[in-house]
Amino acid sequence: MSEEKNHAEAVRWLGTARGDLATARVLLANERHAHSCFHAQQAAEKAMKSLWYSLDRDPWGHSVRKLIDDLKEIHADHYARLQDIVPMAAELDRLYIPTRYPNGLPDILPDQAYFERDAERALGIAERLIGRMESLLGQTSPPLPGDSTEPPGAATADDGP
Repeated sequence: MSEEKNHAEAVRWLGTARGDLATARVLLANERHAHSCFHAQQAAEKAMKSLWYSLDRDPWGHSVRKLIDDLKEIHADHYARLQDIVPMAAELDRLYIPTRYPNGLPDILPDQAYFERDAERALGIAERLIGRMESLLGQTSPPLPGDSTEPPGAATADDGP
């Protein structure tokens, strides 16, 4: 693929990662903590895959940590710049299966095992990783529909006087 097409594909994956992050926030706000954790993991995974696509590589797998570790062979500079995130990536990897399946944890449901603090932590890690990918790609994704820096109910220019 051309560099332009690689960049466009990376931006698509990064935008999708941001969408998963927005979904994780909605789920957290609605006290669906296990599902929020999963979507935070998905956001980080897709953000990492955006970097791979920018390098004209086809990422494989769901482990955020492995996606970082495997960069060592294809882009040593990116690999080095992500080393501080490796422990956090491993935290997110632990959320991939047990947040979704009733047999992922012994004798309890995912909704009984994950709490607000877990979802907040997962969101924080995913936000950090997405920010790092935006920096590495030289890309700030445009806001998604519904993204806002204003508090809910704040007046906008369209509201008139």
